[in-house]
Amino acid sequence: MKSLISRARTCRARVFAAAALALSVATPVLAWEPTKPVEFVIPAGTGGGADQMARLIQGIVIKHKLMKEPLIVINKSGGAGAEGFLAVKDAKGDPHKIIISLSNLFTTPMATGVPFNWKDMTPVAMLALDQFVLWSNADAPYKSAGEYVAAAKAAGPNKFKMAGTGSKQEDQIITVALEKATGTKFIYVPFKGGGEVAVQLVGGHVNSTVNNPIEAVAQWRAGKLRALCVFDDERMPFKAKVTDTQSWNDIPTCKEAGVPTNYTMLRGIFMPAGVKPDQLAFYTDLLTKVAATPDWKEYMEKGAFNPTFLTGEPFTKWLTTAEASHRTLMTEAGFMAAGAK
Repeated sequence: MKSLISRARTCRARVFAAAALALSVATPVLAWEPTKPVEFVIPAGTGGGADQMARLIQGIVIKHKLMKEPLIVINKSGGAGAEGFLAVKDAKGDPHKIIISLSNLFTTPMATGVPFNWKDMTPVAMLALDQFVLWSNADAPYKSAGEYVAAAKAAGPNKFKMAGTGSKQEDQIITVALEKATGTKFIYVPFKGGGEVAVQLVGGHVNSTVNNPIEAVAQWRAGKLRALCVFDDERMPFKAKVTDTQSWNDIPTCKEAGVPTNYTMLRGIFMPAGVKPDQLAFYTDLLTKVAATPDWKEYMEKGAFNPTFLTGEPFTKWLTTAEASHRTLMTEAGFMAAGAK
């Protein structure tokens, strides 16, 4: 009897052991996820393209319940975005801080000499590339980019005011390129964000802007602004009407208007340096899910974005090439700070 009981106990123990082993195989170790609120830094002012995109991502994450902890959006626009970038640089190894970037990722350290480089952070994903459009007030007499350029030339140097976001940043780089292409000079007037830039143009305080589509679409739809040309080699592909008469695709390229100037801007997400692979993987997966939502796809069309999405080595390779290109542009414009690398 004892041997039977002993054998029964042995068999039962083996069954329990096998069940425990099967359970351990079937139940994977939980991947990393945030354990407290995540600070989402915007190195730009409120109302601009970066601010709008970050807050949209925040809303999509909440709506679709893509993470348990909240994303806390914080604007740190001081020093043309240097405040935000340095905050992330100083948070080495902290997986509870991310930042949305635009091309001031390159231009700010080059223009100011601030000790920062995109390699001081961990690239997560390129969300999209943003276009630039030459805008005028709808009540202005010029109805095309050609007429606008002719009017600027006729007025003489430093008569037309061009509004943009920041100094020695993307908008002013495009303005300098426009000056070289047209042979005239503009008074460049910097503001903190694209939302304020659009308001200044609607109010007639400046003659033109080179705002992103999403930063001026509301005023364009309302008939307050006129889109003259897009700074790209091809027209934007979106053909649904935005105004009563025009789609994004109806806006000619600046090249078509005789102004061979083009420029697109990064919209991407970074983490601090020194984070762990599973922490990076969490945000890569999160942003992949965000980009797959109908909300995001609608936003891409509404804002006429180029919805290029990159992660890993392809994104790093793009960043390396873009940095070299911006160094050339900044040098040609005379915007490089002494000692900047």
